Amino acid sequence: MRVLLADDQAEIRSGLRLLLDQESDLEVSGEVSAIDGLLALTREARPDVILLDWELAGLRVAEHLPILRALRPGLRIIALSGRPESRQAALISGADAFVSKGDHPEHLLTALRGLGGKVPSPQERG
Repeated sequence: MRVLLADDQAEIRSGLRLLLDQESDLEVSGEVSAIDGLLALTREARPDVILLDWELAGLRVAEHLPILRALRPGLRIIALSGRPESRQAALISGADAFVSKGDHPEHLLTALRGLGGKVPSPQERG
Protein backbone atom coordinates (compact mmCIF):
# COMPACT_ATOMS: atom_id res chain seq x y z
CA MET A 1 0.00 0.00 0.00
CA ARG A 2 1.46 3.37 -1.05
CA VAL A 3 1.08 6.09 1.58
CA LEU A 4 1.56 9.84 1.13
CA LEU A 5 2.49 11.83 4.25
CA ALA A 6 1.00 15.33 4.46
CA ASP A 7 1.96 17.21 7.61
CA ASP A 8 3.55 20.62 8.13
CA GLN A 9 5.77 19.36 10.96
CA ALA A 10 8.96 17.68 9.77
CA GLU A 11 9.30 15.70 13.01
CA ILE A 12 5.81 14.23 12.58
CA ARG A 13 6.55 13.21 8.98
CA SER A 14 9.86 11.70 10.09
CA GLY A 15 8.15 9.69 12.83
CA LEU A 16 5.46 8.48 10.46
CA ARG A 17 8.07 7.46 7.90
CA LEU A 18 10.05 5.57 10.55
CA LEU A 19 6.91 3.72 11.64
CA LEU A 20 5.78 2.86 8.12
CA ASP A 21 9.24 1.85 6.89
CA GLN A 22 9.18 -0.99 9.43
CA GLU A 23 6.11 -2.50 7.75
CA SER A 24 6.76 -4.62 4.66
CA ASP A 25 3.31 -4.00 3.17
CA LEU A 26 3.45 -0.19 3.49
CA GLU A 27 5.51 2.14 1.30
CA VAL A 28 5.88 5.90 1.77
CA SER A 29 5.35 7.33 -1.71
CA GLY A 30 6.11 10.94 -0.78
CA GLU A 31 5.89 13.75 1.74
CA VAL A 32 4.43 17.25 1.63
CA SER A 33 4.26 20.06 4.16
CA ALA A 34 1.62 22.35 2.61
CA ILE A 35 -1.28 22.42 0.18
CA ASP A 36 0.83 23.73 -2.71
CA GLY A 37 2.57 20.37 -3.02
CA LEU A 38 -0.27 18.08 -1.95
CA LEU A 39 -2.31 18.16 -5.15
CA ALA A 40 0.70 17.78 -7.44
CA LEU A 41 2.23 14.96 -5.41
CA THR A 42 -1.11 13.17 -5.21
CA ARG A 43 -1.11 13.08 -9.03
CA GLU A 44 2.58 12.13 -9.28
CA ALA A 45 3.04 9.65 -6.44
CA ARG A 46 -0.29 7.87 -6.99
CA PRO A 47 -0.81 6.98 -3.31
CA ASP A 48 -3.45 4.54 -2.13
CA VAL A 49 -3.77 6.44 1.15
CA ILE A 50 -2.96 9.94 2.36
CA LEU A 51 -2.14 10.49 6.02
CA LEU A 52 -3.44 14.05 6.13
CA ASP A 53 -2.81 16.52 8.92
CA TRP A 54 -6.29 17.93 9.55
CA GLU A 55 -4.73 21.33 10.25
CA LEU A 56 -2.30 21.27 7.28
CA ALA A 57 -0.88 24.73 6.56
CA GLY A 58 -2.70 26.53 3.77
CA LEU A 59 -5.46 23.95 3.53
CA ARG A 60 -9.14 24.05 4.30
CA VAL A 61 -9.05 20.30 4.50
CA ALA A 62 -12.76 19.57 4.30
CA GLU A 63 -13.04 21.51 1.03
CA HIS A 64 -10.14 19.64 -0.58
CA LEU A 65 -11.15 16.04 0.10
CA PRO A 66 -13.32 15.82 -3.06
CA ILE A 67 -10.52 17.37 -5.14
CA LEU A 68 -8.01 14.82 -3.85
CA ARG A 69 -10.40 11.98 -4.59
CA ALA A 70 -11.05 13.30 -8.09
CA LEU A 71 -7.29 13.20 -8.72
CA ARG A 72 -7.03 9.62 -7.44
CA PRO A 73 -10.20 7.56 -7.72
CA GLY A 74 -10.25 5.04 -4.89
CA LEU A 75 -7.98 7.19 -2.73
CA ARG A 76 -8.43 6.74 1.02
CA ILE A 77 -7.72 9.49 3.51
CA ILE A 78 -6.82 9.12 7.17
CA ALA A 79 -7.08 12.44 9.01
CA LEU A 80 -4.44 13.07 11.67
CA SER A 81 -4.71 15.69 14.37
CA GLY A 82 -3.23 16.59 17.71
CA ARG A 83 -6.76 17.66 18.64
CA PRO A 84 -8.90 14.56 19.27
CA GLU A 85 -12.00 16.76 19.20
CA SER A 86 -11.46 17.11 15.42
CA ARG A 87 -12.51 13.48 14.90
CA GLN A 88 -16.18 14.15 14.24
CA ALA A 89 -15.54 17.03 11.82
CA ALA A 90 -13.00 14.96 9.88
CA LEU A 91 -15.30 11.96 9.55
CA ILE A 92 -18.33 14.07 8.64
CA SER A 93 -16.22 15.83 6.00
CA GLY A 94 -15.41 12.51 4.36
CA ALA A 95 -12.18 11.22 5.86
CA ASP A 96 -12.16 7.42 5.88
CA ALA A 97 -10.63 7.28 9.35
CA PHE A 98 -9.24 9.54 12.07
CA VAL A 99 -6.19 9.00 14.26
CA SER A 100 -5.11 11.36 17.00
CA LYS A 101 -1.41 12.22 16.94
CA GLY A 102 -1.41 11.37 20.64
CA ASP A 103 -2.61 7.80 20.05
CA HIS A 104 -0.26 4.83 20.27
CA PRO A 105 1.36 4.19 16.85
CA GLU A 106 -0.42 0.84 16.64
CA HIS A 107 -3.72 2.75 16.23
CA LEU A 108 -2.43 4.23 12.98
CA LEU A 109 -1.31 0.84 11.68
CA THR A 110 -4.69 -0.62 12.61
CA ALA A 111 -6.46 2.21 10.76
CA LEU A 112 -4.29 1.66 7.67
CA ARG A 113 -4.90 -2.06 7.67
CA GLY A 114 -8.60 -1.45 8.25
CA LEU A 115 -8.66 0.10 4.80
CA GLY A 116 -7.34 -3.17 3.37
CA GLY A 117 -10.41 -4.11 1.39
CA LYS A 118 -10.86 -0.57 0.15
CA VAL A 119 -7.42 -0.03 -1.37
CA PRO A 120 -7.67 0.25 -5.17
CA SER A 121 -6.44 -2.55 -7.37
CA PRO A 122 -3.38 -2.04 -9.59
CA GLN A 123 -5.72 -1.41 -12.55
CA GLU A 124 -7.57 1.32 -10.63
CA ARG A 125 -4.29 2.93 -9.63
CA GLY A 126 -3.46 3.72 -13.25
